[in-house]
Amino acid sequence: MFQQLSYRTRRASLPILAGIALVLAGCTQPGPGHDPSVVFDPHESVNRQNHEFNRALDEKLLRPAGVGYTKAIPDDLEDSIGNFSSNLGLPGTVVNNLLQGNVEGAFRNSVRFVVNTTLGLGGLFDAAGEFGIEEIEGDFGQTLYVWGVPEGAYVELPGLGPSTERAAAGKVVDLFTNPLSYVLPSPEKYVGTAAGVASKVGERGRYADAIDSILYNSADSYSQARGIYLQNRRFKLGDGDAAEEINPFELDTQGF
Repeated sequence: MFQQLSYRTRRASLPILAGIALVLAGCTQPGPGHDPSVVFDPHESVNRQNHEFNRALDEKLLRPAGVGYTKAIPDDLEDSIGNFSSNLGLPGTVVNNLLQGNVEGAFRNSVRFVVNTTLGLGGLFDAAGEFGIEEIEGDFGQTLYVWGVPEGAYVELPGLGPSTERAAAGKVVDLFTNPLSYVLPSPEKYVGTAAGVASKVGERGRYADAIDSILYNSADSYSQARGIYLQNRRFKLGDGDAAEEINPFELDTQGF
């Protein structure tokens, strides 16, 4: 059994190591004459094509699904699904807290996971929040930032929306960092993924007006989404001069 787990762990670590290597070697850097106040977007032509694809996907599929979901699902149930999804993601957050040297964050998130899994009935209810135990966020893109990996160029990913080269690589590595994915059997391991998708669809419906104003009512929705994403992301990282965190979508913009 232990040999099998060891083999699975080694096999799972290969994509992580490959992802780290790609990030360290592949983040595009601005030239010495680049104005730091100007967004570094050397892939703008391709990004705008992806943005139009994402807008069409949102208009035809994601927005109708999100609005319909929010109307059909009671708010309390919608909150419970979001809590459940967030709770299942906490072990991966703990891994990133540790990789960043954030022992306090790892401890707090571990306690939060235990409390919500037990008292919160598997995470359906935010029992830890009632005790003031809030999540300290952490993803592998943030870990790379702590390690000193540069942000790289701005990119817009098909189906996922705004990102940077560093954050995009982090998304890939995060697919392999949650310990639950190696512990839970099939098909139980996919319950969290389904809950995560449902939570994102619910967010699209809940913040429909704010997101619509960006995607469909602005003169240049690409530039608008790009600016909001970068400001929000840099604020969360403690990088840049963002004055305040912006929320619609949490401007995570997945499923945009």
